[in-house]
Amino acid sequence: MAKNRKLGRTTSQRLAMLKTQTTDLILNGKIKTTEARAKEVKAIADSIIALAIKEKDNFEETEVKVVRAKLDSKGKKVTEVAKSKNGKEYLKVVKEEVTEKRQKDMPSRLNARRKIMTKINKVKDSEGKNVDLPSKLFNEIAPKYADRVGGYTRITKLGKRRGDSAEVVLLELL
Repeated sequence: MAKNRKLGRTTSQRLAMLKTQTTDLILNGKIKTTEARAKEVKAIADSIIALAIKEKDNFEETEVKVVRAKLDSKGKKVTEVAKSKNGKEYLKVVKEEVTEKRQKDMPSRLNARRKIMTKINKVKDSEGKNVDLPSKLFNEIAPKYADRVGGYTRITKLGKRRGDSAEVVLLELL
């Protein structure tokens, strides 16, 4: 029976820590941590990447009509003056209808996206916008490793930590 390392934590703390480290590894490409934690994160990251590789091309392109605000040359919304029923004037945003091509996930890719989201956290960038990590996995990381069969991460030993003499390693995507 396979047994996971306890890492000196309760179950909820351990799972949260592994989720955070896996997210950081996918987002940044490398993390510095202890050897035991790195081995656990490596297993999770390799399984996520393998799933992304399997489902990377499983989508269809669809054209979608989108109604959105019309923007001027400076990127601001265009407004026009309109009158209400009681005769008062107000500013109304001008709308435009555009057709866009979007990727629509097939059912198995959608399931893979949901499995990935259970193993990583939601992340925001420095500007406060959400980063779509499953899309990063499908569009950037999976094509890079498409010809590989396993072994998507590497553990490099860095030496002992000064305070408690724990073995510190660098876990990185190849």
